[in-house]
Amino acid sequence: MVIGASSGLGRCIGVGLAKRGDQVALLARRRERIETAAHEAGSAAVAVECDVTDQASARAGIDAAADALGGIDNVVYTPAISPLVPLADTDAATWRRVFDTNVIGAALATAAAVPHLTASAEKAAGKVIFLSSDAGTFGPPWPGLGAYGVSKAALERLVEAWRAEHPDIGFTNLIVGECAGGEGDAQTGMNAGWDRELTMQAYPLWVSRGCMPGKLMPVEDLVDVVHTILRTDACTSMPVVVARGAPAAAGAVLSNGQKS
Repeated sequence: MVIGASSGLGRCIGVGLAKRGDQVALLARRRERIETAAHEAGSAAVAVECDVTDQASARAGIDAAADALGGIDNVVYTPAISPLVPLADTDAATWRRVFDTNVIGAALATAAAVPHLTASAEKAAGKVIFLSSDAGTFGPPWPGLGAYGVSKAALERLVEAWRAEHPDIGFTNLIVGECAGGEGDAQTGMNAGWDRELTMQAYPLWVSRGCMPGKLMPVEDLVDVVHTILRTDACTSMPVVVARGAPAAAGAVLSNGQKS
């Protein structure tokens, strides 16, 4: 089950896993986009509309996915929003919106999936991958992306908390470096809505402060990483995986790059 699969990295992962032969439920809020993604993925995929920031919708969507697949062995949580706003200008509504998607949605979706994953764990399965970022605890703070970075740090701690309470399920915090995604709806949207002037001010700071490793990973490689984690033997713990790619051209992040 891939959550946030209507666009960006989530769509790339969901479609990619289905094309590798996995039975995949693609979950997202936008019905038309998720149905298009499922059509692209082929007969191995089903589309499920749900909003994981709403507890009732998250439960209903995940139960529907379990019914369609005959159970849930694995979950991949990909949704994230990243407004480019200085902390001094970040209002309460923005903080709530970021945490609703990046942290609370992850918590609610996992809680709804745990009963299904526990049943899978009895058969030596049951894994959850959460996409995080170099902007979390694995790198320096990014000026202008404070709310996003704080939410990713909170997500990483959330993964640890789930692991402590449910050691029978394999929880993995996947730190993703620069990754451009695919084409069309599969393009990453981290910089969607960013003010260009503010972006041009922030970019030199990101480079000079070592925020950007200067790597751009092909999305196919990211899908391979996710597929490998899900295929690893259940007795092998993979609490943290860091995935980065080949050197990127200068400025690539401004045009098509993303941190998850």
